[in-house]
Amino acid sequence: MLGLILGLFLLIGFASVEYHRHLYYRSRIPHVVHINGTRGKSSVTRLIAAGLRAGGLKTIAKTTGSAPRLIFESGNETPIKRHFGANIKEQLKIIKYASKRDAEVLVLECMAVTPEYQWVAEHKMVRSTVGVMTNCRLDHLDVMGPGLRNCTLSLCNTIPTNGKMFTSENYVFPLMKKVADKQGTEIFYADPRTISDEEMQGFNHIEHKENVSLALDVCAQFGVPRKVALEGMYKAIPDIGATEVFHYTKHHKDVLFAHSFAANDPQSTRVLLQYIPKLYKDIDAISLVLNTRADRIYRSKQLIDMLADMDFDQLILVGQQTNAMRQYAAQRKIPMNKVHDIGWATGDEVAEEAMKIKASRILLFGIGNIGGNGGLIVDFFKERNTNV
Repeated sequence: MLGLILGLFLLIGFASVEYHRHLYYRSRIPHVVHINGTRGKSSVTRLIAAGLRAGGLKTIAKTTGSAPRLIFESGNETPIKRHFGANIKEQLKIIKYASKRDAEVLVLECMAVTPEYQWVAEHKMVRSTVGVMTNCRLDHLDVMGPGLRNCTLSLCNTIPTNGKMFTSENYVFPLMKKVADKQGTEIFYADPRTISDEEMQGFNHIEHKENVSLALDVCAQFGVPRKVALEGMYKAIPDIGATEVFHYTKHHKDVLFAHSFAANDPQSTRVLLQYIPKLYKDIDAISLVLNTRADRIYRSKQLIDMLADMDFDQLILVGQQTNAMRQYAAQRKIPMNKVHDIGWATGDEVAEEAMKIKASRILLFGIGNIGGNGGLIVDFFKERNTNV
């Protein structure tokens, strides 16, 4: 019994020492930007870091999304290897690393999902000076739901205390402001209408005005001129989950594959399905490839629910739960002659299926999730891309 008590005291003492050591490392970084939200976190992390670097600030950044990356002061990056899966304690190591490199600004994408972990990540670990919320949408309802209000309040756990907060979220902004006021934090709305179409043409991938306006406002907070920040953002490496369009030609047919797997909630996916066809007005047909996963059945159903009232020519089901999702599509009254179950598929098999449509120029959307079968399909079209 005495041994257990002594062991407990030793454990508490060790934890206390480690925590105070962490606070020391954190105190050596003048500014930490903590980025949370439903969609666009990785892209906004990269945009902000690129803008700050262009403004001469020694900036280190870390993304979590589709493929975690540590981005150095030069803009070069390296993958983060996880031997035991994702854990928010990873942020402690990044803060220590940035401290030892005398970073002026550390830009961190939030790792936590559950409300409790989000609060701990911000108020006990990151302690940001600038908070960022990309948007608040219905996602991870199993831990943050059941509704939009609950999701928003969960995400608001990362609003800093006595700091600055920036968001491009408009719909639930009043609720966010109420939480920010309690935290003694000033909150600002980044209006995407301030971004011109000409400014968006500098990106070599599909970027969103909401992301750009948010990143520019944060950079302005640090004194970086708009033009300087934008030039830095144009040169930044896009996230692996960023929406890109690849051109593939075979059988005298053109397939424009829009990699939109990362936009895996219905609202974000709908935005892309409506936006990208406006960029390619000479297309003859729209095909969708939905990547299904055994651990994301609810998300696949959400996307099929969304497609039930949309116009498209073909739905290709790939991945792990194709048969179940085909049955669900039938329940939602999606015409079965449009639905094609090809199981776990290669990129070539997806392309061949899409080309069965009687059209010469096809816009093929990848939706659902990049994990599993999605990544293989993206790699196929990326490696064969003829659109320079």
